[in-house]
Parts: sequence; C-alpha cells; structure tokens
Amino acid sequence: MQVKIIDHPLIQHKLSLIRDVRTGTKEFRELLEEIAMLMAFELTRNMPLEETQVETPLTTCTCKVLSGKKIGVVPILRAGLGMVNGIIKLIPAAKVGHVGLYRDEKTLKPVEYYCKLPKDVDERELIVIDPMLATGGSSVAAIDLLKAKGAKNIKLMCLVAAPEGINLVNAHHPDVEVYVAAVDSHLNEYGYIVPGLGDAGDRIFGTK
Repeated sequence: MQVKIIDHPLIQHKLSLIRDVRTGTKEFRELLEEIAMLMAFELTRNMPLEETQVETPLTTCTCKVLSGKKIGVVPILRAGLGMVNGIIKLIPAAKVGHVGLYRDEKTLKPVEYYCKLPKDVDERELIVIDPMLATGGSSVAAIDLLKAKGAKNIKLMCLVAAPEGINLVNAHHPDVEVYVAAVDSHLNEYGYIVPGLGDAGDRIFGTK
C-alpha cells in the first residue's frame, strides 16, 4: 500500500475539529485550508534546492532557493476547491488546473464534466487534491485524464481515505504517491467513508 500518512500533531488536532458534526461551514472551510497548507508543507519536503548569492544588510552570503521546479495544483471539483488556497499560499507560483467529476449515485462511478489544465502539464509536478479518497474512482479517473494529457509526475493529496480507495489508486497508478492525514475504517453501503467527516462538498459550501 503506497500511502504516506501525515501525522503532524497540528494536522491531527485540526482533523478532529473538522470531523465534528458541530463544526459549521465557516470553520470547516478555514480548517480545511489550514490542513491543506500543513500537508503541502510535508509533501514538498524533498523539493530540490540550488545555491544563490544574497546580499544581506551586513555582507554577502550563500543561500538556498527552489531550483525552478514547476508545480501544478489540480483540485477535483467541487470539494477539492476547499484545499486550493491553503496550498497556493505556501506555493504562490503554482498554476491551478481543474478536473470536474461527479459520482453517479447509483453506480458510484465517476463522470467527467470539465477539464482545464496548464498547457505544460508534462513539465510540472502535479498535486491532485480532494478531501476524500472514498471508492477511489474519481481519483483514478482524474489521474487517468492527467496522464492522457501528458502528465508524468503526479501526487495525490487527500484529507481522509478509506482502504478501498487507496487500494484502487495503487492498483491503477502504482507510480502515484498518496498523501493523507488519516486512513479510516471502511466504506458504508452508500460509498461514504466511516467514520469520515460526511460529504466534504456539502460541508464546504453549505449545501445538502
């Protein structure tokens, strides 16, 4: 199982708050953005650096900067939108693409309805984001689409995952690293993660 659980205390604390049914829409959005930023901090840990000369108020010194690595953030609509701001606050030069998928309530299969990506996806490290990795169908479909567009370097970042979703992504895309804050118990008969946090899209946008 290729999955990296980011168990930083701040993330785990905020995850407990975001799971709580009493957490309202405003607080849910803020917590999701904060968790996304913290997760992105860990996900970018191994980004390459190069040396540069910087003149301080006292002298000149050798410092390190990012070595021009191109990043793309690709939220799966609509719930993935709730994680975008947290990441681009940390990586403001990242370009943002969008993949629109919805889950058919009868078949639980993903249906694509929108795709808009940076033109140079083949040159970027893409971070696909979605709060929930449930059945895994939407994530697999999104990664399929990105690879068909030429993407070669993809990571998947989700807040909460079910083992079923992780297994499906690993089966279809073993080259894609999966980052999550928690792996929950299972999916129920409706395809929801248990214990989970409910429907992330509804909780972000205040819909039912």
